[in-house]
Amino acid sequence: MDKLNVRRVLYSLYVFCAVLLVIDFLYYRHSLHPWESWAGFYAVYGFVGCVLLVLIAKLLRGLVRRPENYYDKGNRR
Repeated sequence: MDKLNVRRVLYSLYVFCAVLLVIDFLYYRHSLHPWESWAGFYAVYGFVGCVLLVLIAKLLRGLVRRPENYYDKGNRR
């Protein structure tokens, strides 16, 4: 992978996020709860939600994990 292309993608992502942050301050939202009107609330909410999903998935992995040769057991013809 070309480092220049990776750098371009990252910079365009940064610019896109900055534009969205500016729009978040300028755009008025009709909110039902007071915390919904905080600037950046949905970004923080989404980030915390993703982190919690990853942590819960790590915990569940221990419950559903099977040995490496789990499907090799049994009668073979």
